[in-house]
Amino acid sequence: MSQALHPMLNIAIKAARAAGAIINRASLDVGRLTVTAKSHNDFVTEVDEAAENVIIETILGAYPSHGILAEESGQTRGNKHSEFVWIIDPLDGTTNFIHGFPVYAVSIALAWRGQVQQAVVYDPSRNDLFYASRGKGAYLNDRRLRVSKCTRMLDSLIGTGFPFRKGDNFQRYMKMFEEVMVQCAGLRRPGAASLDLCYVAAGYYDGFFETGLNAWDVAAGSLIITEAGGLVGNFTGESDFLYQREIVAGTPRIYGPLVKTLAPYTRVIADDAPDADGEGATGGEGDDEQDAEDDAMIKVLQAAEDAAQAEKPVTRTRITAAAKAAEDKAKGSDAPF
Repeated sequence: MSQALHPMLNIAIKAARAAGAIINRASLDVGRLTVTAKSHNDFVTEVDEAAENVIIETILGAYPSHGILAEESGQTRGNKHSEFVWIIDPLDGTTNFIHGFPVYAVSIALAWRGQVQQAVVYDPSRNDLFYASRGKGAYLNDRRLRVSKCTRMLDSLIGTGFPFRKGDNFQRYMKMFEEVMVQCAGLRRPGAASLDLCYVAAGYYDGFFETGLNAWDVAAGSLIITEAGGLVGNFTGESDFLYQREIVAGTPRIYGPLVKTLAPYTRVIADDAPDADGEGATGGEGDDEQDAEDDAMIKVLQAAEDAAQAEKPVTRTRITAAAKAAEDKAKGSDAPF
């Protein structure tokens, strides 16, 4: 790499490549893997666990006082009270991996006081390394990334993800799917959200949206997008999306129309807010039952974020690229990076 990188970003890259080596070796014979179902259509293998272990050992070896939030082990390792938290998905796209479908990645982000500062997403099957430091730009290997110049939804290619866990509201998603699909040139669903976000940053996609995601799915990719000139938020355009289990991202000209389309389906506004058909946001009693499990998880994750920062009123404002950049600069002015 030609440019000098932040020491913490270098550690993240070292950890990601070590995990990628484990994943690549295992990919040579996926039929021998032991696959365990965490829940319906949600799998974990010994590769996930081995990759996560090497990532955590690499990080804590360099920064033993830092905290860890990882997909498989949660917050059981590291300093739970640190202002520095490494957010880790050791193998994003496990279902793809166990089927030999080569779309999966290692995702590592470092958050300081709740704001992501360093990010790495590594695609081991292609040896593609996406990375970013706040205020320093986003890169794919040694190439600087910029989002696409697409300005019209009708010309846009949008990435998404389908609901797949018990309790996910499939009918609600299908309404969103239909509304976006008729406005754009095409929708794609490869199955690894961290890579989907990087594809927005690289200009392969013009936008992306998905529900039901966790912080480790989106933390790294979201910084890579903003450093490439894109916008990221929840379905109402708010920037505090990390623990709200919904995300929309895109170029500055595509982000706005996506937010406008998806806002009626947000999970963080009042339960009785109208949806696209003028009914409740959850679409009726049957949908309320399906959403109960996810809503409980949202409350737990949101509580963790609320404990670290003052509660802010939810307002619906139009976010421009200039306003977003000014906000990020103000937030990061005292960061030790």
